[in-house]
Order: sequence, then structure tokens, then C-alpha cells
Amino acid sequence: MKAAVLDFGKTNSKLFVFGQDGRILDERRTQPNWVRQGGFSVLDEAALHEWALNAVADAVDSHGIEGLMVSGHGCTFALIDEVALTHPILDYEQEPPAEIAARIDRCIPDFAETFSPRLPLGFNYGRHMLWLEAVDPEAFAASKSILGYPQYWSWRLGGRAVSEVSYLGCHSHLWAPRKRDFSSLVDAQGWRDRMPSFERAGTVIGERHLGNAARPIAIHNGVHDSNAALHAYRRQELGPVTVVSTGTWVIVLNPDCPLDALDQDRDMLVNVDVDGGPVPTIRFMGGREFATISGGWQGEIGLSSIQRVIDAGIMALPSFAPGGPMSGQSGRMVGRTPDAEERAAVALLYVALMVDLSLDLIHSNNTVIVDGGLNTGGRLAGLLAELRPSQAFLQGATLEGSATGAAALAFESVGREFAAEVPEPVHASRFTGLASYRDDWHAFAMDRGIAGAAAGGAR
Repeated sequence: MKAAVLDFGKTNSKLFVFGQDGRILDERRTQPNWVRQGGFSVLDEAALHEWALNAVADAVDSHGIEGLMVSGHGCTFALIDEVALTHPILDYEQEPPAEIAARIDRCIPDFAETFSPRLPLGFNYGRHMLWLEAVDPEAFAASKSILGYPQYWSWRLGGRAVSEVSYLGCHSHLWAPRKRDFSSLVDAQGWRDRMPSFERAGTVIGERHLGNAARPIAIHNGVHDSNAALHAYRRQELGPVTVVSTGTWVIVLNPDCPLDALDQDRDMLVNVDVDGGPVPTIRFMGGREFATISGGWQGEIGLSSIQRVIDAGIMALPSFAPGGPMSGQSGRMVGRTPDAEERAAVALLYVALMVDLSLDLIHSNNTVIVDGGLNTGGRLAGLLAELRPSQAFLQGATLEGSATGAAALAFESVGREFAAEVPEPVHASRFTGLASYRDDWHAFAMDRGIAGAAAGGAR
């Protein structure tokens, strides 16, 4: 069996073809377009749909795929009737007008119920649902179903309209993890009857003829991307692990962290795994911040550039994007002006130090698996292993842990084996002065009143 995974990220959308041995046999990439329409920033859904259809049809013809799975970024919902959207899909990176925000924010449930902190923009997509309902009630009235982003694409590409717990439980304000049920917000707004019945991620929910194949392919229920990465490693029975999933967002998931340790002011929350279990999480917009700090650097970052930055004490101080454990502050650079590659090294060190802080805050003292696009060349994992010598570090054999976990769910749902590669041991980097650099970074941050004590974490 071969299966395709559409991995819809906020910045990049990808299609991967997987074999049963876990290898990626083919891939295609595009970037979603976000356009202004009706006073909102919204997805150019038609363009992304056309790309997805063509990519899947090519995969059918070239590789004979039998199934299609979707992995999707968080914070996004879709309103549909029987055949189409009743409103374009909102871009989560936009803030409701102040007068509307003041009104809708009074409706948000307590953190103790949802373990979903009050965040800006649409980082809680229940907040954006309240905004849209306030300004366009007709779109809600016309809708038959409210879908999470991966479920929208599974439906759009030929499946049934269903709900899925890892997506609904992803800092949405819509889910109460301890009750394993919808939150009080859903009932207060009368949304429950538009939440379709639940299916586990990976379940076959339809089929469709694509490409020139005689037989239709199975359409599988989609999954939240970071929870797919967690599943990819949990299924390998590696023991207690913390997963650092990197992309536009850096998501740090430690199932062993006590729920009472979560601090809503630090962008700490509960994700929900594919079986409904709570997963304590901390996150920051690391990929976006890396791009901002580095000036959009795309190449490798040499070891010598990293060492020069450490020697010179050039550093970036939080934060360069909304949210995260040091939100509410404007990021800035200290030290001499770096050259282009040094600037990329500053950005990488910034991400490493933010992950290091996040691991402390999420009480991580187990094995850490570093996954995703920010670990190109293993640089990020190597820095973390040097910063935290008392912990074991592994890194994904592929950078595409979210897509791999999504593929595993699809194969498992039809009773097929899926032998994904096990993560590889990380060799700690050996930079002179890295520990002192970290201490200076924390001192600068505390001088600005933004780095609280993160005592008790493993180092």
C-alpha cells in the first residue's frame, strides 16, 4: 500500500507519498495565499484546492496510492453547508476590532475548564468564531457543520463531515479536556448541533476517483499536525518522551507534565492526543521568529558562524511574534551588527534558548525528540543537547514528523503495517562559551522583566 498525506501548514503546504516502509517516495510543495475579502484576511481556498487536487491526481497516476490523509495547522475552522463554505476561511493572524474583542472576550471560558489560555488574534479559534458570528450571523445561520481545518480538507476532497478530537482540543476554547467533552462556550452559543459526530484521526470517511485509476482512493479523517508528530513517536514505544515539533510554530509537548504546572500567561496549554488524552504543551512562533531575525535565511548555518556569534555576544531578545512564553514584549538585537550568516546563527541560537526555557517550564526531564524543519542539519538538536546534558536527545530520521504520524494513522486504520524509521541519537554540539551565552541571554531578558524563573528543569 502507498498513501498520500496533504500536510497543510500556515506558511507551506505539502504533499508526500509514503510507502509502508515509512519512506517518502515523492513530494510536492506550494504556499497558501491569504487575501483580503469582506474586511477579513481569508484563505484563497480555490487556489489551494486546485493545487491539492492536481497533486493527489499526479500521486495516483505516478505511485498508485490507495489512500489520502490530511495533516493541518491549528487555529482554523470552516463553516459549511451541504456543498460549500458559507464564509471564507479566516486567517488566524488578525485581531478583532477592539469594541468587538471587548464584547466577545467576556464569553471565553476559564482556563481551568479548557486549559486554553486567552491569546491574541485567532490563536484560539473559538474567539474567531465569536467574531465572525458577531459580524456575519448569516454565515453561521446558513452553516450545517463547523469543521476543524484538517476535517474541512478531508470533507472537501471527498469524505464525510466529521469532528476529530486532537483538532478540537488544540487551544480552541471549544473543548474541556478533563470532561472529554465540548466546553461551556459551545453550548452557550448553540454550536453543539453543528459539530458533526466524532471519528478517530485516520478513519476512512469516504472515497473518491482521482487521476486515471480505475478504483477510488480512500479518504481518511485528518489530524492536527503537532499531535500527528506526537503519535509518530509514541507508536514506536520509546518510553516517556517530550516532542519538540518545529515549523511556523515550535510546539513542545510533554505528556508527563502535571496539569497544575501549566501557566496560562506563558502560552502553556493542554493539547489533546488522537485518543482524547490531555497533553501539556508550551509553544512559541519559532519558525516565524527565525525568519524575522535571520532576514529570511534559507541555507545551512556554519559552525564557525555560530561560534563567532557566541564569542561576540550577539543575541536576539524576545519576542518577535505574538504569543509564546514571553509575550507582550518587542524583540530586539544586542551586540554588534552581524553579517548575513551570523544573523541566521543568532536566530538559531534564539530558537534553541526559547526551546530550552520551554523545556524547563513544561517540566521536561525525559527523552526529548526534536522534529521538523527548524532542525535542518541537526543544528538545533545539537545545541539543545549541549545546553541540557542531563537529558537524552533524539531527532527525527526525517524532518517531516507530522506527515509521518499522519501516514501512520492512515495505514493503521486499515490494518496495514507502517514501519517508520526510529529517531536517531543526537550528538551534542561543542561550542565554547554556550552556557555563559545562555546565562547572559537570561540576564538580559530578566532586566526587561520578561524571563521568569524556570527553575527545576533538567539541564
